Amino acid sequence: MIKIGTALFEACEELERERGISKDVIISSLCDALVAAYKKHMHVKEAANIEAIFDEQTGEIGVFSTKTVVNNVEDPDMEISLKDAQEIDDEVEVDDEVKIEVTPEQFGRIAAQSAKQVITQRIRDAERNNILNEFLEKKGTLTTGIIQRVENRNVIVNIGKTDAIMPQREQIPREYYKPGNRIRVFVLNVKETNRLPQVIVSHAHPEIVRELFELEVPEIEDGIVEIKSISREAGFRTKIAVWSNDPEVDSVGACIGPRGSRIQTIVGELKNEKIDIVRWSEDPVEYIVNAISPARVVSVDIITDDSNEETKDALVGEGQNVRLAHRLTGWNIDIKSVSQMESEEGAKRSNYNYDEEAEEERAVDSDEIQEEIEEEMNQQALDEEDFAQEEAEETEESSEE
Repeated sequence: MIKIGTALFEACEELERERGISKDVIISSLCDALVAAYKKHMHVKEAANIEAIFDEQTGEIGVFSTKTVVNNVEDPDMEISLKDAQEIDDEVEVDDEVKIEVTPEQFGRIAAQSAKQVITQRIRDAERNNILNEFLEKKGTLTTGIIQRVENRNVIVNIGKTDAIMPQREQIPREYYKPGNRIRVFVLNVKETNRLPQVIVSHAHPEIVRELFELEVPEIEDGIVEIKSISREAGFRTKIAVWSNDPEVDSVGACIGPRGSRIQTIVGELKNEKIDIVRWSEDPVEYIVNAISPARVVSVDIITDDSNEETKDALVGEGQNVRLAHRLTGWNIDIKSVSQMESEEGAKRSNYNYDEEAEEERAVDSDEIQEEIEEEMNQQALDEEDFAQEEAEETEESSEE
């Protein structure tokens, strides 16, 4: 047995405090390292019955071989005679298994070198798995980090046990990211790599707005006010549609807060980004009018094409907020000016008048054809009467003769 003492336990406790790696992982790694060193030292490739055992009471570790007790030994590596086994344990019987220590002499230095490599790798693996599991749970949530540096237009943010990457597409335009500043970011994705997991964060994601409203507005956290939809152009403007499940609670007023205190806090967190709070409605026309606000809406028409896909033509005095309103409502919004709508209405009326005149012409033509048919039928009837009369006269003349 190799004497380790209390140093291992002290190291395990320190690793568990600093990196969250349990004592069992370290001891298991040490035992695996000792077995690997034994096989290499003894030039043994396959030895399923070899294991390392650590005695927590004495602080010693050793390599043991498990052998089956038999009367006649045929495989010395796997079997032991009953006589030899009883020297170890006098109560053993045939077919029992006994553990025999096979730790080589002067094995401590070799074991230490091998154990160092294996334990170091196991600690890295355990640390990577801990970070991976931790941030997989945080995926899709808001967290706070500290800006470390900017590399190749990517912002490196420390979010606890690892550094996360904020790509340029997830940054707010014209925002200056100063190292050392605290920042709230959205955990967008977690990718497993051979080293530490790669965590991707965003400072421009719409869910950041949702999280901030949930933190600042108690009615949202309690479920009284519900966030129906969010659309955001980070750094410029955000639209958020809200709805109250309680008729006595104003959804927009709850988000604004007393004297605008709640919305001011959120706007300050977003570096003065403009926020439009929209009242959600089941009526699509009312909802689209609210979403386009503060633009002045004159009228909204719902149009269904041949594929039964509905769109909206919104007649407004100005065309701002269209992209955000489209993403917020999910409707295809076609913004038209008053002059455009009037010209289209005029074209429709012209087409209608033209079709009406053509229909009248077709009606006149139909009447004329009907009259011609009736005249032909009348003439045919007269001809048949004349023919019948001529036949009667000829018959009468023949009889007189």
